[in-house]
Amino acid sequence: MDLEYLPWLAGVVFLGVGLWAWSEKGVLSDLTKVTRLHGIDPVVLVLMVGVVMFTLGFAGCVGALRENICLLKFFCGAIVLIFFLELAGAVLAFLFQDWVRDRFREFFESNIRSYRDDIDLQNLIDSLQKANHCCGAYGPEDWDLNVYFNCSGASYSREKCGVPFSCCVPDPAQKVVNTQCGYDVRIQLKSKWDEFIFTKGCIPALEGWLPRNIYIVAGVFLAISLLQIFGIFLARTLISDIEAVKAGHHF
Repeated sequence: MDLEYLPWLAGVVFLGVGLWAWSEKGVLSDLTKVTRLHGIDPVVLVLMVGVVMFTLGFAGCVGALRENICLLKFFCGAIVLIFFLELAGAVLAFLFQDWVRDRFREFFESNIRSYRDDIDLQNLIDSLQKANHCCGAYGPEDWDLNVYFNCSGASYSREKCGVPFSCCVPDPAQKVVNTQCGYDVRIQLKSKWDEFIFTKGCIPALEGWLPRNIYIVAGVFLAISLLQIFGIFLARTLISDIEAVKAGHHF
């Protein structure tokens, strides 16, 4: 299989997976479910990546095979735009760290509120908390934002004053995950919480993770940037060759 088809096929796969996930959740039959969700649906991100990859793959493949300068210029321009958006995002995130931290806190708290509203969002938050040994945005108290885990007297949920199981400190002796390990844990004295659950928030945990893995992050960013620059170079070279051949036909 030719390598130029890979981005196109990858886009098709992402779109297929995203649409399948939406069909499983009944979103395709009721698109208003997307707007009713206060947090972010991870499937939307998958579909967005799929659309971008499919569009760029189509423009690049068809443009190269048919020697279509318009499609090749679109492909090249889109890659340049994405590259500079990534670069600008990285620079702005470094310069305005407090603003980024506040926006991420608002984003995380919004998704905490919608934790039980979408299974994919729930799995995403659980994976984040388990991988980083954290709980909530800045601590377990953030789960008061969720109607099911809220400690207020008006709540009749069995999960009241608890946290999701992904906040629990794992017990090596347990072979089966105890999904009720976080029940009633916040009723106890706060000094005893760390015996049962992670007490560090996920935002501080991620802030600590980044300096420890800065070379990996920089390497990934550099690899992506080099691939984009290589794609731009190939597209511009092919455009120049096609224009040279067309100019030669006029003489």
